[in-house]
Amino acid sequence: MAVAILVIMALGVALILSGKVPTAFALVLLSVGIALVAGAPLVGEEGSVLQTVLQDGSTRLASTMIAILIGSWLGSLMRDTAIASTLVRKTVEFAGDRPVVVALGVLVVSALVGTVTGSAPAALLAGVIGIPAMVAVGVPKVTAAGTILVGIGVGVPFELPVWQFFSSALDLSIAEVRSYMVFLFPFALVGALGFVFVEVRRRGTVHAWSLTSSTGRGSAPSRRERLGDAPWYSLLTPLVPIVLALGLTVPIIPSLLAGVLYAALTTTRPRDLATRLLRTLYDGFTVAAPPITLFVAIGMLLAAVNLPAAVDALTPVVEAVAPTNPWLYVLVFSVLVPLCLFRGPLNIFGLGAGVAGALTAVGTFSPLAVLGLMASYNQVLGVSDPTSTQTVWASQYAGTKPQQVMVRTLPYMWVVAVGGIATSAVLYL
Repeated sequence: MAVAILVIMALGVALILSGKVPTAFALVLLSVGIALVAGAPLVGEEGSVLQTVLQDGSTRLASTMIAILIGSWLGSLMRDTAIASTLVRKTVEFAGDRPVVVALGVLVVSALVGTVTGSAPAALLAGVIGIPAMVAVGVPKVTAAGTILVGIGVGVPFELPVWQFFSSALDLSIAEVRSYMVFLFPFALVGALGFVFVEVRRRGTVHAWSLTSSTGRGSAPSRRERLGDAPWYSLLTPLVPIVLALGLTVPIIPSLLAGVLYAALTTTRPRDLATRLLRTLYDGFTVAAPPITLFVAIGMLLAAVNLPAAVDALTPVVEAVAPTNPWLYVLVFSVLVPLCLFRGPLNIFGLGAGVAGALTAVGTFSPLAVLGLMASYNQVLGVSDPTSTQTVWASQYAGTKPQQVMVRTLPYMWVVAVGGIATSAVLYL
């Protein structure tokens, strides 16, 4: 049975890598296949394909889906109220024409945006102004795109929907997830700073982009109208959910809702409040639909690999090959870092979720040790994967190729992942 399950997983990887079947659809097929091979009945109240895998599994990550929706709503609101563009514009104005300072400023803004929402929306919020601003002062195009991405990577350890995902997927408390993410953050920050300081010095040709439109040099009568500035106090919006969740241990969804309310109340007249909230909520649904679909499928996959028969079949295999020695743990899983790229088997938002679920269910590693692995891989995935939406968008907007961004950012992100894996070994093995 174990061999059959592994074969099905391998076929799932091939199906996902082929790109002919959407990842979410492939994961659903994989879930049903694993359940059937594990001997699960088609119908029944307990351990069946229809009830346990498809019905219960589809809602297993419901709290994560709601967190993603509200995070997307907050990101849409930050765009609609010009909070994000004002953050970038003010940073660029302060930095002047100093490439390193401009890049560092955009990095900070990208990190703040990355705590609110991930993927392409975060790249767009920070990059629409940030990328042309960096290129205009002489930052190479590949480096400009990479700066946006590594900046988002700095924010990912504090991205509240990610906390909720790991909590639900690995059956951990938010406090346990938060405690590890605090340790992961310094590695993400050092990796991003290293990227900026090293790569920005590789000066390229100044791009022909004009910043006239983004810096507001026009003839409009009002500076607020000309620049589209959000009020200065509204710029604290990205910090509101972080302070509540990290500092005051407020639950994830209320923290995100507080950010939504703060952004709306500090930028919108009372008579327009309901209209703006409703419009941006609808926009948030559009942005959140793809990841929510993926998390429905991931929940099914987690339900399948946690079936008792599947756990019993996989236990001897995992115990035989899993490196339990701390040194081997760091060495082996550090070498396997590239398998999270190109929709590979360690992509946490693909088959990697099933691998994480299997490792946790078998019990070879504690859920916290699995968290350390997958969170570390997620840092690489979010920045360097040339098939991820944020990498594709940032690369194309900068006028370069995702593969070039991957080559430039991967060494730094690999070091970040190794740091995270080593920290996991020290803390949890």
